Amino acid sequence: MRQVPGVRPALDYLGLSRPVRPRDSEDTGDYGITVARMHDDEREVGPLNALETRRLRRIRLFGTTASVLILLGSLGTGMMPVLQNPIVGMRVLSLPSRMFNTALTISIGGTAMLVIAWVMLGRFAVGRFGVEVAEGTSPPRRMTSGQAYRTLLMWCTPLLVAPPLLSKDVYSYLAQSAIAYRGQDPYTYSPMRGLGVDHPLTLSVPNLWKDTPAPYGPLFLWFGEQITRVTGESITAAVFLHRLLALLGVALIVWALPKLARRCGVSAVAALWLGALNPLVILHLVGGIHNEALMIGMMLVGVELSFRAIYGSASLHRPGSILPSRAGWLLLAGSAVIAASAMIKIASLLALGFVGVALARRWGATLPALRHAPIRQWWPRLRRPLGALLGAAGITGAVTVLVTAVICLGTGLGFGWTSTLSTGGIVRSWMSMPTLVSVVAGRIGLWLGLGEQTQAILDVTRPIGQLIAAIFVIRWLLATLAGRIHPLGGLGIAMATFVIFFPFVQAWYLLWAIIPLAAWATTRWFRVGTVVISAIIAVVVMPTSADTSPMVVAIGLLTGLLTAAVASIFFFIDHPVRLWLSRRTAP
Repeated sequence: MRQVPGVRPALDYLGLSRPVRPRDSEDTGDYGITVARMHDDEREVGPLNALETRRLRRIRLFGTTASVLILLGSLGTGMMPVLQNPIVGMRVLSLPSRMFNTALTISIGGTAMLVIAWVMLGRFAVGRFGVEVAEGTSPPRRMTSGQAYRTLLMWCTPLLVAPPLLSKDVYSYLAQSAIAYRGQDPYTYSPMRGLGVDHPLTLSVPNLWKDTPAPYGPLFLWFGEQITRVTGESITAAVFLHRLLALLGVALIVWALPKLARRCGVSAVAALWLGALNPLVILHLVGGIHNEALMIGMMLVGVELSFRAIYGSASLHRPGSILPSRAGWLLLAGSAVIAASAMIKIASLLALGFVGVALARRWGATLPALRHAPIRQWWPRLRRPLGALLGAAGITGAVTVLVTAVICLGTGLGFGWTSTLSTGGIVRSWMSMPTLVSVVAGRIGLWLGLGEQTQAILDVTRPIGQLIAAIFVIRWLLATLAGRIHPLGGLGIAMATFVIFFPFVQAWYLLWAIIPLAAWATTRWFRVGTVVISAIIAVVVMPTSADTSPMVVAIGLLTGLLTAAVASIFFFIDHPVRLWLSRRTAP
């Protein structure tokens, strides 16, 4: 029978075809072999010399200037509250709000400058893109972790007092937290129903979310409830405290990322540069005040604590007892932190699967060779891996159930969050593969005169996308069980798969995958691809609304990029004025 072209390679890749090569009873399939090439060990190198340190300082100053410009532009393009706008009536500070075109130019120019500074900083983290990165070698010198920390601090500091950037989600956080503070159920009552149409918080919530319940976990809403308890009716103070909560999440990322990178044989500085210093982190987690910062930070801390116990030499239980040892308690604590992070957003629960596989491998589990083995050998080959996997799943599952119950009952918010997880599905994001396919197909149907069928197509493609994502996540778990991919790398790849096929995707969702992978993946195409995607998304997501005319957007983009180009020339090219000033100031 003639085979359809391309089907056989796909079946071989999934391990579902009958072998045409000689049978090998020890063959476990090809799970993860190709993906494993994303990683290679990196060697640590010495610090920068004096000339490189001076260049680093200039780049750091350039990025700080970019953040200051973003702050100034945000006074006109930032997401100000409808009521209690803190700059109304201020003669100088309110000027950008009356000059939107100028503010848009400053915001886009500052964003482009921040991206340029980040890319240039890569020279001192991963090396030159055309030399060390292209050849897969380590640079002769790297900046220190301390220099990376100071750079991140300088780039983030101006945004501490900026209004929310690029998103009004923080006002949804405030409204849902206020509902919880009133003793109502935020998983039942929307801002309009719980607070009223004319409430100051409801007025600032985007129209899309005014009549939808909260999609976030009870731990996050409990944090917001405590902020409401402290700030009362002050929107400005509540926004500031939510930004401090996001900064806590970024601090957790910065703490865990270098440790995970060293565990995977990757340069800590390279991981910090690609993950923590990424413009998407600064613009969306710090500037946009998104709860992903806390979710990712807690998840990574939990993974690091768990790996300390799993990959350490100490026993996980006390000799002659079933009680945990110090390492065992560390494992339980790490699993608990991951479970708690899922009570911010459920996506981080995926990390427990890879922690469980790592624990099972410590207990001797590996991917059993069943593909070509006789059926009578299946049980002997499955017995030990299955027992280890069930034991690891039992421990992580018990911790998850306990932590979830304690948080849901302890906060008084219950389990209503389980029924609102799909609330974000009303968003049609072009970065979601199923949604993009559905919207394009719907538009084609309209052109062909078939009517508006987009929602019907979404109802089909989104579940299919979730099923495909689940199949691939299982594949990455099997590759991790086989020892071909480090559990952290498996988690990052699984997160990337999850994001691609997720029903709705926002720009900052990319960080779910970028940050874990920054501590494991070192291949050229990953680092260069991440830089390109992050740079494009950082600039493309502009502080505009649906009411902004295309001409204003085009002019703002053109003049903003021109501003960034002129500033780059001034900062980095030794033009005659700079040379004249240097000669005049020379001793």
